[in-house]
Amino acid sequence: MIRRLSTILGAATALVLASPLLAMAQEAAGAAATGAPSGALKAGLIALAANIGIGVAAAGCGLGQGKLGASAMESIGRNPNSAGRIFVPMIVGLAFIEALTLYSLVMAFILQAKM
Repeated sequence: MIRRLSTILGAATALVLASPLLAMAQEAAGAAATGAPSGALKAGLIALAANIGIGVAAAGCGLGQGKLGASAMESIGRNPNSAGRIFVPMIVGLAFIEALTLYSLVMAFILQAKM
């Protein structure tokens, strides 16, 4: 029951986020005639893209770090003598995951500068 409800809510959320009606605003007469988006609409879409990008990157980073930490702790629990050999690659992997998140943050700042 809960799985079906989460599937339905996830699909509804995806449809709402994918709907172009959320991003629509009344355009000026000149912009509507040419078909080009107005400045406010363009700025709003850029802000929306930057914020969604940061959210997706943070969620992916959290999932990746959780999986990496869980796997490392499980392997240390199975073989405690391997803790020294697992720790350094785990820290390097966490640094790479954080670097990807920081790249998305930099991209969001670049997008915000275009507004």
